Amino acid sequence: MTGSLLGVQLHPGHPPVLDTGASGSAADWCERHEDALGDLVDEHGAVLVRGLALRTVADVAGVAARLGGTAYTEREAVAARTVLADGVHSSTPWPARQPMCAHHELSYVLETPATLLFACLRAPQTGGATPLVDTARVVDELPTGLVDRIERDGWLLIRNYGEEIGASWQQAFGTDDRAEVERYCRANAIGTEWNAEGGLRTRQRRHGVLEHPGTGEKVFFNQIAFLSEHAMDPEVREFLVEVHGPDGLPFTTRFGDGTPVPADVVEAINDAHERHTVREPWQDGDLLVVDNLRVAHGRDPYTGEREVVVAMADGVTVPAPEES
Repeated sequence: MTGSLLGVQLHPGHPPVLDTGASGSAADWCERHEDALGDLVDEHGAVLVRGLALRTVADVAGVAARLGGTAYTEREAVAARTVLADGVHSSTPWPARQPMCAHHELSYVLETPATLLFACLRAPQTGGATPLVDTARVVDELPTGLVDRIERDGWLLIRNYGEEIGASWQQAFGTDDRAEVERYCRANAIGTEWNAEGGLRTRQRRHGVLEHPGTGEKVFFNQIAFLSEHAMDPEVREFLVEVHGPDGLPFTTRFGDGTPVPADVVEAINDAHERHTVREPWQDGDLLVVDNLRVAHGRDPYTGEREVVVAMADGVTVPAPEES
């Protein structure tokens, strides 16, 4: 079956929606239509599949096994997720009242997941959509000088692993062995610095603009705005600076040459993403398939219970920039 026969609904401001009218096993449907669904994701960057009636983590694991290719093992998480099944994780912990700005998942890791599968087991009462942004459009939207700078120099992520916010270094690297962390960081172009209390500070420079391997388009592939200190809740940031000092924040970003990224640049990047955002309210049982190299995602504030789980797959290597 080809993509044109699948009856995709296209409406301005919304991602493509495919209503399958499926009955029986969601995993079996995905296995039958894997190639056609892949063609749709290649064409549009993301597709929301409706009608699969996904109800449990086991349902999602079955679908991921058919669609996800090679399961991806997460490393360097900013916020610790719960592993729910083989290849299936909880969503990133994030306050319900706060929006999560658009970002590419794990764009600071040298082997990043190419495919994301989001599944809604319980839709929220209000809000809570997963906004999507084709970041080839963001490249065209942002000032040329800013894009050129990030393309030339990359971006720098600085992290202080602690207990207040996000994952500890033990959770992020999946070990409590400092020597193993050091080996991982050397192999992945990450600078390390341990403090007297056993805390870890890391620095890593990464590409910020990529050429998409499928379309050949330039995409704005980074988390320079999402992981900026200026993206934090102001009260939380003020408290952390007071306690730990400006260099002790759990994470912040800089331009690749080490220059701080001003708040107005972070705002401009987020505004450009928002102007090209599409969204579709979640319904119970929905599946959202996303090309992580091309399409950034976020999360709207919500009320009520919300259970969206994610499977990551098809790791692709994005080498670190060469040192100048």
